[in-house]
Amino acid sequence: MSLITKTVVVIALFDMIVVADVLENIDVDIEKIFRPGNLAKDLQEDAALPLLDLIRKKGYPSEKHTIHSKQGYILEMHRIPYGKRGPWGNRPAVYLQHGIVSSSADWVLSGPEKSFAYILADAGYDVWLPNVRGNKYSRKHKWLDPMKNAKEFWDFTWHEIAMDDVPTMVDYVREQTRQDKIFYIGHSQGTTVSYVMLSRIPKYNDRFRAVFSLSPVAYMKHVISPFIRVLAMLANFFQMVTGSLNMYEFPPRISPISVTAKWFCSHNIFKQVCIATVFSICGFNYEQLNSTVMAVALYQTPAGASFKQLFHYAQEINSGFFCQWDHGFLRNIIIYKRPTPPKYELKNVKAPVYLYYSNNDWLANITDVERLASELGNLQGKFLCTDKKFSHFDYLYGIDAPRLVYYKLIEVMKKH
Repeated sequence: MSLITKTVVVIALFDMIVVADVLENIDVDIEKIFRPGNLAKDLQEDAALPLLDLIRKKGYPSEKHTIHSKQGYILEMHRIPYGKRGPWGNRPAVYLQHGIVSSSADWVLSGPEKSFAYILADAGYDVWLPNVRGNKYSRKHKWLDPMKNAKEFWDFTWHEIAMDDVPTMVDYVREQTRQDKIFYIGHSQGTTVSYVMLSRIPKYNDRFRAVFSLSPVAYMKHVISPFIRVLAMLANFFQMVTGSLNMYEFPPRISPISVTAKWFCSHNIFKQVCIATVFSICGFNYEQLNSTVMAVALYQTPAGASFKQLFHYAQEINSGFFCQWDHGFLRNIIIYKRPTPPKYELKNVKAPVYLYYSNNDWLANITDVERLASELGNLQGKFLCTDKKFSHFDYLYGIDAPRLVYYKLIEVMKKH
């Protein structure tokens, strides 16, 4: 049996084991929920529309902006400059940073009444939706091709995103809006990169009115997700395999594994296993599940990332620390002048920070969030969601996300 075949078998068996209990407890037609072909004609149109056209279809203005990072990545930002009532009043700029394998689409797919981007625009804010290197909207580079130069193009973690992409786009927003200080709202990895940037580049602490973290991810020692924990346990093995196959993009565009995975998930006997895997990563909350929105979201997600981003999180889980990429003992000595990677000094985060977290978040565990809160240099507030079942993705797609999170967050924004 070849190494590729062994890897596919390991992944397939792991998927079955992890989601076995999930399937036993599913009391909804989960296959129907994730069958985009069953969508109404209007929703199929929404799913197929380019994102900017979708925003316009919903009655909002939209713009595309292209920015070049210092390391040569060509980044695409989307903007909703104002809401349906038009460009009234003084509109503070808001920067909404998506999470890993996600994109700017996360903030608009639930529609005008439920999506945070639309709600902010209607509340009088100038909304900016960045896309970091490697996702479907920022998959270009000045001199590297993501396929032909895969090893070089995808050689980054969220550290590089935090040190280059995010500050570059933040400064672009400040220049375009002529505002010295803007609001920052991040989800998941979008929170991670804010802590890295603010701890490592002190001057950016003065460039935000406030920083809001939805499902904050820094420490990950107590991650509940069985899928992610096993990924962390086998991280070295997966890193060796992906590297030997010249496979650096996640999910892979063209590879024996990706082809096999598509075949595996297309068969009815395995389809629900693949679908339930999505839930096994972040947690379950069927009461907040909008099946229509999730079906449309499958056309936009996963949007792409580097495998190295995942492996960096795996290192966080295994070490229990929030620190830079671990190159191994010898390379750490050469690169960092020390045997272990430097920790991110959260006490250096001086911008006002607000944390929003929940009991049923399998990636941002309460214990880890509390540790983060205790070390931040300027924590202004932390808010535990009143819905004890609220999960990681509910901050984006939850039916009650506006009532439980968005409207309350906007009230805090008004104080700044």
